[in-house]
Amino acid sequence: MLAGSTTFLAMAYISVVNPAILSDAGMDFGAVFVATCLAAALGSIAMGILGRYPIALAPGMGQNAFFSYVIVLGMGYPWQAALGAVFVSGVIFVVLSLLPIREWLFNAIPMNLKHGISAGIGFFIGFIALKNAGIVIDDPATLLRLGALNEVEALLCLGGFIFIAVLSHRGVLGAIILGIAAASILGWVLGVTTFHGIVSMPPSLAPVMFQLDLEAALTISMVPVILSLLLVDVFDTAGTMVGVSQRAGLLDEKGSLPNLRPALLADSGATAVGALLGTSSTTSFIESAAGVESGGRTGLTACFVGLLFLLCLFFAPLAKSVPAYATSAALLYVACLMIGGLKAVDWTQIPQYVPAVVGAIAMPLSFSIADGIGLAFITYALIRVGTLEFEKSDIASFVIALIFIGKFLFL
Repeated sequence: MLAGSTTFLAMAYISVVNPAILSDAGMDFGAVFVATCLAAALGSIAMGILGRYPIALAPGMGQNAFFSYVIVLGMGYPWQAALGAVFVSGVIFVVLSLLPIREWLFNAIPMNLKHGISAGIGFFIGFIALKNAGIVIDDPATLLRLGALNEVEALLCLGGFIFIAVLSHRGVLGAIILGIAAASILGWVLGVTTFHGIVSMPPSLAPVMFQLDLEAALTISMVPVILSLLLVDVFDTAGTMVGVSQRAGLLDEKGSLPNLRPALLADSGATAVGALLGTSSTTSFIESAAGVESGGRTGLTACFVGLLFLLCLFFAPLAKSVPAYATSAALLYVACLMIGGLKAVDWTQIPQYVPAVVGAIAMPLSFSIADGIGLAFITYALIRVGTLEFEKSDIASFVIALIFIGKFLFL
């Protein structure tokens, strides 16, 4: 319950952010809010029961931006056709999960790359935390620069982060959730953010439920869109599951994920169900690492997150009251823990550590877990070819590298 609460608070922002992004594509905000909570609830419970992993699911950041700003606003497709494309990609995802192909790809990832992926997700989480708190901002000359640290939001984020670190060092159980609560309450008291209340009835789901246009999605012109959605979902899930599982100590002695196929089926099925409900691709959430650090090790954590998302339907004002800087404090601390995965990389072998570092650096700078993984695999494959040193497990790595080369060149 403690771990599930921590994960939920770290990812509760999606219940507000996702409908805000999809409403830019013309979708009803209130209906998408309900669809988001239901997709997160069903996906998380399915992951807990089938996969038995402490990994929660929800409509993914990045996928929702691709949905609204690329497919709908950029390419001119109606949001109903975009939902159809999400559904088709989800069905293909389910088929791949039932076949041994995807499981083989997962387990064939070299161990050093798994450590690099875990650390890369840590850097990615840290970057998101600093960005959401306004500590790092964009700059037209240097791309990024330090924000105004005298802003109250930034100070509350950093204060919450230090508070979590101190409590964790002292062995206080639930340090992360206490840090989120402290930063939120201080913000409400100081008037920085608004406390919106506690309970309200959920809006109607009718404007978006079953509104997908499959006929428009099943056209030749939509093939690149569906493939892009599929690739991002597949490898975002791969990165998240490997990174969170590695941090939770759930990998076996070979570095493989146990009980993988049911977990993949839960993840892929959530995308298809989410599209029927009326939201963009549902995927495993990297914020699950926050719950792992609070003790989550089994599917009960994910199930409890799912129950909280069902309650969130009726506690929308309270969920909306948790400010971004409060969750950023937790994510920044989790990032520090996950980056520690680099210490397990074999630093004596260039073919091992260079791809791991490339992936770790590329994830935050490309703002994409999937693209970071792709660059890591391409680097790994090219170094192997250049040195003429091969291992039996490298076949899967070469296949993944070729897939990403095709994506980068043609999609």
